[in-house]
Amino acid sequence: MNVVWLNGMMVDARAARIDPTDRGFTLGDGVFETIRAQDGVPLHASRHFARLRHGAAVLGISMSFRDVALFDALCDVLRANDLSDAALRLTVSRGPAPRGVLPEAGATPTVLINAAGLPGTAPPARLIIAQHTRRNELSPLSRIKSLNYLDSIMARQEAEAAGKDDAVLLNTRGDVAEATAANIVLFLDGRWMTPRVADGALPGIARGLFLEAGRVTEACIGLDDLARAEAGFLVNSLGRRVLRAVGDVELDVDHLAALDDA
Repeated sequence: MNVVWLNGMMVDARAARIDPTDRGFTLGDGVFETIRAQDGVPLHASRHFARLRHGAAVLGISMSFRDVALFDALCDVLRANDLSDAALRLTVSRGPAPRGVLPEAGATPTVLINAAGLPGTAPPARLIIAQHTRRNELSPLSRIKSLNYLDSIMARQEAEAAGKDDAVLLNTRGDVAEATAANIVLFLDGRWMTPRVADGALPGIARGLFLEAGRVTEACIGLDDLARAEAGFLVNSLGRRVLRAVGDVELDVDHLAALDDA
């Protein structure tokens, strides 16, 4: 049985009901976090909760559940689904509301937690540079994990059509921002570098840990830098994936010493 946590209650997923007027469904009005669980423990939960609350505050969504309650709920979902190592998703929408763009005050958010097994180890990835959409580094939405993922969806479809694994999203200035569901890290000039949040990169949890440890530095990465990259990987809370190529540039997938140093 697939069990989810919905608004404070454990529910069979088949019986869980989201109101048809929920703004998360009708307008993508909400935020979410993807959290890796290892040995039954949600990793870096406090960091995820902080980013979730920041995103909710940017959108003006008020959350009533405390962090301790959310952590317990994550663990409950793992146990209910007999999962130890898993991908947890914590979703918060503004909740049910009348039609219209402007949200009414006092809406009750919908909070959902579900879990799934971790994806298997993926082979080295080949990326295209998305041509049909860009990431708007000027928008506050580039700094939060909002429910609206349409730019990433379009870029991933473009990659699929080209027979590639993922896509690099450029920002409005033509500099590198990130991949469709992960931060990108490149080995340039003898060091690991990742695009700046100011350039449209999501402040990823795993990315932040690398930066705090001094293993990766932020930099503005242009298309000319991509042409010089020696190696690279994608990283998010679920893990890392080595890059084989970005556009026409072949990368060193055996650059393990430098990758492990990162």
